[in-house]
Amino acid sequence: MNVAIFGGSFNPPHASHVLAIAYVLATTDVERLVVVPAHKHPFAKHLAPFEDRVRMCELATAIFPSVEVSRIERDLDGLTLHTLEAMQREHPDWKMRLVMGADILLEADKWFRFDDVKKLAPPIVLGRAGVHGTSAPTPILPEISSTRVRELLAAKDWDALEPLVPRAVIEHIRAKNLYA
Repeated sequence: MNVAIFGGSFNPPHASHVLAIAYVLATTDVERLVVVPAHKHPFAKHLAPFEDRVRMCELATAIFPSVEVSRIERDLDGLTLHTLEAMQREHPDWKMRLVMGADILLEADKWFRFDDVKKLAPPIVLGRAGVHGTSAPTPILPEISSTRVRELLAAKDWDALEPLVPRAVIEHIRAKNLYA
């Protein structure tokens, strides 16, 4: 089975994440896409609670029947290679591809054993507006960042957030008073 793995902090998930999922499902030969929220950030950035980010990913991806959200990183060290190896052990029939934005690819030199990651799950690299580099593909995703979304959340600028974050995610954030 061809499976795309889309990992990230999803702090919070936003419309560009949803568009990336739709694009991958529409344009690549994958039968399933697994969203993998990071339990902890590899560069020690502050994150909303793991279970809240998992729930927000579930809410953001509910429109896709072939998408599931995995909690696999809860018990791992946060290294992508180790996550992929654990998934491969759990699902030896999967042929994995790793979904990543061009901005993340530009940081590949900071990754633990990125060459092994590429062998285990060849990347599907998605271009993002505002990201330039020799290996960056043509942008297909809008320039929406979780950092900007968190700034708008802290300011309680709900009108500015509406086009950037799925409604169900905004409702969860408001109910739990996340990012205040």
